[in-house]
Amino acid sequence: PRASRAAQFMPFAALTGYYELARRQERITEERHELTEDEAIALSRTITQIKKGDLVRVTYYDWDAYRTVSGMVARIDTTFRRLQVVQTVIPFDDIRNIERDAHGTGHNGHTGHAI
Repeated sequence: PRASRAAQFMPFAALTGYYELARRQERITEERHELTEDEAIALSRTITQIKKGDLVRVTYYDWDAYRTVSGMVARIDTTFRRLQVVQTVIPFDDIRNIERDAHGTGHNGHTGHAI
């Protein structure tokens, strides 16, 4: 029957995760950029200025390369030193750059420091 013919084209369960592993192998890795003292101070100042609901663009180190996420700040956790943008939780120590969207802040429109 048709159902058994279709089953032969379904992915083989033993390959689950194989394609993701292959994609990871293709990724280009980057060295982590250590912030200078001036960059760290400027970034710290920007983190203290952002508020929940601000629209931001954050570049951060994730595993082996830099990623950028844009969206609304959902949470700023100063105790555990983490910033949550939409559903992405980013440790402060992994952040390289934060830019605030001057049009979407709803506050004074100040743009954050870009490193």
